[in-house]
Amino acid sequence: MPATSPAVESLLRAVRYGYRLPFLCWHLFVHLPVVLLLIAIGDDGRRPIGHAAIRWWARGLMRVFGMRVEGVGTPLAGGTLFVANHISWVDIVALHSQHMMGFIAKAEIRGWPLVGWITSHAETIYLQRGNANSLGDVMTEMSARLRSGRAVAAFPEGGTRDGRELGAFHARIFTAAVDADAPVQPVALCYGETCEAQPIVAFAPGEHFIGNFLRLLGEPSRPVRVCFLEPILHTEQAGRRGIAQTARERVAQAMAAA
Repeated sequence: MPATSPAVESLLRAVRYGYRLPFLCWHLFVHLPVVLLLIAIGDDGRRPIGHAAIRWWARGLMRVFGMRVEGVGTPLAGGTLFVANHISWVDIVALHSQHMMGFIAKAEIRGWPLVGWITSHAETIYLQRGNANSLGDVMTEMSARLRSGRAVAAFPEGGTRDGRELGAFHARIFTAAVDADAPVQPVALCYGETCEAQPIVAFAPGEHFIGNFLRLLGEPSRPVRVCFLEPILHTEQAGRRGIAQTARERVAQAMAAA
């Protein structure tokens, strides 16, 4: 696809802001209160109504940003640990658009405008990075949720990256699945037809959430694939390190195949 001149790109970005901002406001101030109401009235212990509402709202937010999400494969039901490559805050929305899962996220997100409020209503487990006691509490909560049949999600790279390469999967995050005897399902997130837009979606150097949010709102429309890959049972691998290695290999293979 031929590159456009900076002047043309600036004009196109202004046009995108012009029609996306009203849709974003409608989605935030009209659709979101309805979703929160459905979460409140649909709480029957497993909250299927609330979960369906969150999936619907997440799909809508992706459309506001011009991201056309396609789910590939089938997410496991029940207590499953989902692990995915991590590019940006958009990853959480993309995954929630396909399946309800409680994320492990850094505690700072709780204070982010709007996003922190939404993630707190979406069963997020917050981790204070660098705090060993916090990590132990997170592992305990993860195991308890998996044993009770609730899905949990984590980004085993330990943080967002620049989108140009897949980082190592840290083994410790898989301890909860081993302790709870729960399956692990790797998920590959691919932005663009061939994952070429990963660096665009990723945080730029020194870019914070608001800057990334506004920049992506003006980006061209592009496809997003959420690929649910073959699950892993801890009995099939040599402990958590074996699971981590296998999960990373499957995500890398799915991204390369794209």
